[in-house]
Amino acid sequence: MIAITDHNSAKNVENTIKIARNTDLMVIPGIEVETYEGIHLLCYFRTITDLKLFDQIVYKRIPRIQNKEDLCGEQLIFDEGDRVVGKEVKMLMNSTNMKLHEVIKMVGFFNGLIIPAHIDRKANGILSILGFIPEDLKINGVEVSSNHHGVGFNKYRKIRNSDAHYLGNICEKLNYLNLKTKSITGFFEYFGDTV
Repeated sequence: MIAITDHNSAKNVENTIKIARNTDLMVIPGIEVETYEGIHLLCYFRTITDLKLFDQIVYKRIPRIQNKEDLCGEQLIFDEGDRVVGKEVKMLMNSTNMKLHEVIKMVGFFNGLIIPAHIDRKANGILSILGFIPEDLKINGVEVSSNHHGVGFNKYRKIRNSDAHYLGNICEKLNYLNLKTKSITGFFEYFGDTV
């Protein structure tokens, strides 16, 4: 199983799902949203339809600042044949104007999962931004980096990801989740279903 969680965009997820059809690979629809506060949240959905609707909301909430390719690189959109079919012109690396609780509420509307990303890193982790995880925060787990074991966060399910920005940077299998079934439903059940 893999999840594609591009920063503030889900435009490459559907074609990844198409590529995985008729293989043993399962793709979980997802996106990484940067909140107004600068916190990265992994948002997972049961269907590509829900993800696409959520992606439209996120896109409208990103500032209208043009991407600077010489500084930030190209933001390419691919088809299932790995051909470039488009280029995102809006700079996706900005924060959205949605606050933390608003993103969580919106993902809950779509019956999705929320997992704060790389909580142990200094950049864009909930701990570095807020200093703590609020007790009333409706999250399904936490993501820790590959060299951290999430000590002190035993009340949450943990996931370890590479946060790779290129396929070649994924160097090892990081997660071993004991799912009841190899399915999106099994993934959701493991993390407590929904927020």
